[in-house]
Amino acid sequence: MLADVEPQRALGPALALARQVAPDEPLHLVVDGAGGLLARRASQFRVVPTVWVVEGARLVAAGAEPLPVPPPLDPRTAPFADVLTAAGADPVVEHGRLIGEVEGLEVARVTILDGEPRLEVGVGRFDREAHALLSAGQPTDATLRQVVELVRRHRTGGGEGHHPLNLLAAARRLRAQLVRAPGLVGVDHLVPMALVVEAPDLRTPWPAPATGLDPDGRPVVVVCSVGVDLDLVPAAADSRLAAFPAGGARLVLAVPQRDRHPVTLALAGMLAEPAGVVGIA
Repeated sequence: MLADVEPQRALGPALALARQVAPDEPLHLVVDGAGGLLARRASQFRVVPTVWVVEGARLVAAGAEPLPVPPPLDPRTAPFADVLTAAGADPVVEHGRLIGEVEGLEVARVTILDGEPRLEVGVGRFDREAHALLSAGQPTDATLRQVVELVRRHRTGGGEGHHPLNLLAAARRLRAQLVRAPGLVGVDHLVPMALVVEAPDLRTPWPAPATGLDPDGRPVVVVCSVGVDLDLVPAAADSRLAAFPAGGARLVLAVPQRDRHPVTLALAGMLAEPAGVVGIA
């Protein structure tokens, strides 16, 4: 199969299609980029697909690239976690950044400008820039509380169902729900973790992982998704590998009950260490 669109997310769709058209044949996936990432994800399956990268007029077998090392959080930003919490937002550290979330939606982030930490309020980059212009002279804490209240009202059922604030980052909202109620997936404790490949923007549906412990003390990685995402299983397996490279962790895929699709169950069962798929009412 030739994947010429979004190669980094091509493995799951290729496996799903191969399962339909040629279930007993080995899969060879041809891409013009992201070969190392795909080869690493392919290594997590019981029958390992071969990933080929186009180089000129040749095909070169891709080797698995190592997992990226997440950047550390700048210690100058850490005190702002208390500011976010006091305003009603959840502090989350991802990709070396401290952000504040409300029901899984980013409403603030702490940046370093001219060597000093600064709290930026808003949903997405353009909203943060607009708030910086419109709220000049207003205390940042007050602006943050207003945004938190507005977002929470929409994302907890009090606002319009189709309002943009209610539709963005659906998987992260499901993750926030499970962090508060981990028993829904049979886990005692969950904390958010960063996905290996960062989402390109707030509008693109993207899985949201978390790590925790089950009642027996065994490590668990729970990856949340909304909608039927054919690349969920490879991305989730990559998250388990990133969190527990030595192995030994269970993998659980948490999706709305309506999205517990047979293709997701089939792909989850194709992993060398199969994943469970839990439907959330």
